[in-house]
Amino acid sequence: MLTVWYNTRCPVCDAGIARQQRRLIEAVKSGRIEFRDINLEPVALAGYGASLEDIRRRLHATDADGGLLVGADVAIAVWKATPGEGWLAALFGNPVLLPPTRFVYDRFADLLYAWNRRKGRW
Repeated sequence: MLTVWYNTRCPVCDAGIARQQRRLIEAVKSGRIEFRDINLEPVALAGYGASLEDIRRRLHATDADGGLLVGADVAIAVWKATPGEGWLAALFGNPVLLPPTRFVYDRFADLLYAWNRRKGRW
C-alpha cells in the first residue's frame, strides 16, 4: 500500500497525479495505491513532522510499513507501481542517478511552489 499526498491546488501537480491515477486504475481499485489531496486533510502527516506547506512544496507518501517518502522518492515509488514506467524508477532510482534526481526534483519543486504562491493558489 502506497498513499500519495499531493496538492490539487497546483495545476501541474494535479495534472500529473490525474495521469498517474489513470495509469494505475487497477492498483487504485485494489487498494494498493491511494492518492489523497492534502488540502482536504492538512494535518494528515503532522505525526511525521510534515506541514501543509511541506506537502504543497513536494510530494509525500507513506508506504505499507508506515515509512515516509518525500519528493523524488515518491515519484520513483509511483513509477515502480505504474505499468510501463518501471524503467523510469530503475533509471532515476539507481544509486548513481538518485542524488542528482533528488536535486533536480527539489529545484523544480521549489520553482513550482514559488510560481503557485505568486499566482495566489494558496
